[in-house]
Amino acid sequence: MNLRPVGLEACWDLADLHEKAFDRPWAPTEFETLLNSPGVFAVLGSSGEPDEARGFILCRAIAGEAEILTIAVDPAARRRGWGAALVEMAAGVAAEAKAFDLFLEVAADNAAAIGLYGATGFSQVGLRKGYYPHPDGAKDAVVMRRALNT
Repeated sequence: MNLRPVGLEACWDLADLHEKAFDRPWAPTEFETLLNSPGVFAVLGSSGEPDEARGFILCRAIAGEAEILTIAVDPAARRRGWGAALVEMAAGVAAEAKAFDLFLEVAADNAAAIGLYGATGFSQVGLRKGYYPHPDGAKDAVVMRRALNT
């Protein structure tokens, strides 16, 4: 498992992984815009010979707080520790950036992701009704928080 911070050079890899993981994938230009924003960082996980991208996490750390903007793991690599490893590395980077808390929003019906976040130290601190647009009707988002630098 190779985890490393990446920048603009990885926009296509991030977009490719996002497309594998989500129904509404982000384009490389969206990653470029985000990575050019203050406090935004990405960590890419890869393995194998040659290195094959397995997952990534994109976060923002600014003004003492951090948030996970998105995380994606290739479906073929899920349930092998990639998500937890990416969350832990991102939490470390955010703490080094002097963030005291790491936040995220996750669809209330995404039990696998909620389980991952709970196992990596997050707890629910709120609920956003109708946060995620969906063809079957808007879905609620669970707001979660993990303390850093405590």
